Amino acid sequence: MKTFLFQGDSITDAGRDDENQDNFGLGCGYALLLASDIEKNNKGKIKFINRGKSGDRITDVYARIKEDIINLKPDYMSILIGVNDVSHELTMGCGVTPKKFGMIYELLIEEIKESLPEITIIILEPFVLKGTATEKLWNDFNCEVRKLADVSKQIAQKYNLKFVPLQDKFDELSSDGDTRYWSVDGIHPTSAGHQVIKEELQKAIEEYISVL
Repeated sequence: MKTFLFQGDSITDAGRDDENQDNFGLGCGYALLLASDIEKNNKGKIKFINRGKSGDRITDVYARIKEDIINLKPDYMSILIGVNDVSHELTMGCGVTPKKFGMIYELLIEEIKESLPEITIIILEPFVLKGTATEKLWNDFNCEVRKLADVSKQIAQKYNLKFVPLQDKFDELSSDGDTRYWSVDGIHPTSAGHQVIKEELQKAIEEYISVL
């Protein structure tokens, strides 16, 4: 049986059950949607684990690398991180700069690959929309999250990892100005927004699904 690990912040967490870590208790977001779709055609072939944690920055993911990544020995792993690195700086002064974001992200990838050389890692692009949590500082949110998106893409290219673009997709879908259909507050997706992430991530792993 193969193992797929979802890693990230509250977008990945989506209310997951800390007491039920495996295929059950995946939360109500894109992790559950993707797992449900894959499992129906791959019974008994894959175990899904969600260790996304609300409020996490890249430094927090790195801090729990042993317990919540390496010790789980996943065959496949997706990471969606970055928006809190910006929001925590803008609202609380405890965020992560693009330079440090890149440094820690690279350390994370290198240590994972050193411990799990056969793992397939997929990096999802951090994204942001205008909403109640972002509109007062919109120019800063938009600028800084896009910087981290660029860093994420560069890291994927450097380590030959799959990269899943999300910002342009959400920009296109909300071009009519109705961002609330896709995001509750500009950061957290609605059910429709989670479906978008699920679909884009699934495109990136389609070549693996048949062998899961």
